[in-house]
Amino acid sequence: MAGEEENSEFYLRYYVGHKGKFGHEFLEFEFRPDGKLRYANNSNYKNDTIIRKEVYVTPAVLRECRRIIAESEIMKEDDNNWPEPDRVGRQELEIVMGNEHISFTTSKIGSLVDVQSSNDPEGLRIFYYLVQDLKCFVFSLISLHFKIKPI
Repeated sequence: MAGEEENSEFYLRYYVGHKGKFGHEFLEFEFRPDGKLRYANNSNYKNDTIIRKEVYVTPAVLRECRRIIAESEIMKEDDNNWPEPDRVGRQELEIVMGNEHISFTTSKIGSLVDVQSSNDPEGLRIFYYLVQDLKCFVFSLISLHFKIKPI
């Protein structure tokens, strides 16, 4: 079963961003089926420039990403009652795992207060914590791979 799951289709893309005073600022990452992790972070604050990183990850890393997603049970959720993207920004999460394909779109979430006051606090809470876990996972991978100065 584990081997079958490992060979089934897998894709993940997350985007969060807004257009404002400093232009289009966003964070985006994706895990592709071939193991490529693509990361982009764009901020024009203080004339900052876009950061783009690409790295191939091992099957073990993809398995861990799949595990995080599966344990969150996000594939059972529906974004119909989540806040619509607004001037504050938008978040997008797309996942393909095996024969399941989900795509969520919602507004930026400032804190758990925003989650609790939504029309679907349970579903949005699952999304919120999954995104936190995925961002932490990706930031760890990127900083490990592209570390310039040793600690």
